[in-house]
Amino acid sequence: MDIQLIAAFLLLGTFTGFAAGLLGIGGGMLMVPFLTFLLGMSHFPPALIVHAAIATSLSTIMFTSLSSVRAHHQRGAVLWPVVKLLAPGILIGSWIGPWIGSVLPSQGLALFFAVFVSFSATQMLIDIKPATVRDLPKAPGMLGMGVLTGVLAGLVGAGGGFISVPFMTWCNVRIQNAVATSAALGFPIAFAGTLSNIYFGLREPDLPAGSLGFIYLPALLVISLASVLTAPLGAKLAHALPVKSLKKIFAGLLYAIAAYMLYKALR
Repeated sequence: MDIQLIAAFLLLGTFTGFAAGLLGIGGGMLMVPFLTFLLGMSHFPPALIVHAAIATSLSTIMFTSLSSVRAHHQRGAVLWPVVKLLAPGILIGSWIGPWIGSVLPSQGLALFFAVFVSFSATQMLIDIKPATVRDLPKAPGMLGMGVLTGVLAGLVGAGGGFISVPFMTWCNVRIQNAVATSAALGFPIAFAGTLSNIYFGLREPDLPAGSLGFIYLPALLVISLASVLTAPLGAKLAHALPVKSLKKIFAGLLYAIAAYMLYKALR
């Protein structure tokens, strides 16, 4: 791996770690498009680039999530009872998501990523006020929501914040608490998704050296190192910004990401 690629991975890790702490998205929603671009400039087989970008992104979230959630927990913002209700379903769904992704063509995966991220951004930007009586569902509903979050997060290589943050705010959870709780959910999503991507990726004969299943280990190492250092800085800013500003930043970022992945899918 040449020095320019290492520098690019360091920069990517620095930025996505900050965004993970700020927005509770694990950094994956940002990382996948940029990893797709960087791997496309290297020796990766074109048919496997998006799969490798998604798997590598998901694996970095294990480290970024721990750093981010520690900073949020110190401010008392993580809703641990919510984490306990969603985590079992998330573990199940996060194993299933990469399995679905492993059988999809790269273009189809990029298109799905773009469409779903656009939907999540619109939900956040419209900012429809939820009914004051709306609350988080009971345990069966939370289990189902966990499975859905895990499947979609595992499919697109993200920490699930693009689903869990809008879902919790729709249920009258304060956005700072939703971001913090989503950061805590990033670890079970990333852990199960990483194991799944290794398992299903080992069946692929054309992956280049340095790959463990669909995960590209050099990128994982460099990006994780940088993101762990900057995630606490993003978490600190998240608790200083007003709610409306945080939602606009979140939505705008997701639209930009969706546009790039749509371009990748249709080119």
